Amino acid sequence: MSSALAIMLLLIAFGLSSCDTAYLATMEKMGYAKRDILSDRVKSARNAQEDAKQEIQSTLELFGKVVSYDGGDLESAYKKLSGELEASEDSAKAVRKKIGDVESVADALFSEWEQELGQYSSADLRRKSQAKLTQTKNRYRDMLSAMKRAEQRIDPVLRPLRDQVLYLKHNLNARALAAIKGELVKVDAQVDQLVKDMNRSIAEADKFIQSMEKESD
Repeated sequence: MSSALAIMLLLIAFGLSSCDTAYLATMEKMGYAKRDILSDRVKSARNAQEDAKQEIQSTLELFGKVVSYDGGDLESAYKKLSGELEASEDSAKAVRKKIGDVESVADALFSEWEQELGQYSSADLRRKSQAKLTQTKNRYRDMLSAMKRAEQRIDPVLRPLRDQVLYLKHNLNARALAAIKGELVKVDAQVDQLVKDMNRSIAEADKFIQSMEKESD
């Protein structure tokens, strides 16, 4: 990577971070605490994972129908499959963005919380706040780990589908369909594992949201 490119990427990252910092500051002035924004972003990331799961399952189902195609307009079926794959890839990008949004506000929240510990004059209250921070961080790490584990499985699922759809683009015939049927079983197994990881991640997100809402009551 050239030094110019590296600098540009750092500037872009800094710009995005600065934008979110300004956004969080503005929201707090309007009465929205960082912990509430974190809870909302976790919900958004959870929903994005649910959408991605459904999109990918739909793409796999259509892929199975296309490779088992027996007569009819194959080009039309291909175009529909290509559209489904594009929707799945868009949903994967949304998941990555939402997880990044979660990390951004969580980092800001925990950094602020750490700094505030030094402002207590009461050792007992400081100790209680530290315990609560540690507990919240641990729950957050479990949830984030599950989210990232599920997100990292998405591209290995979409990559072979992307290859097969690209191959079909210029090979819309029975021979080509027969050649890629074997891939269906492999991708099906990958999607099954992805769905399991997505469900675990969604469950962890729900658990984290519930704990944050319970503490706010």
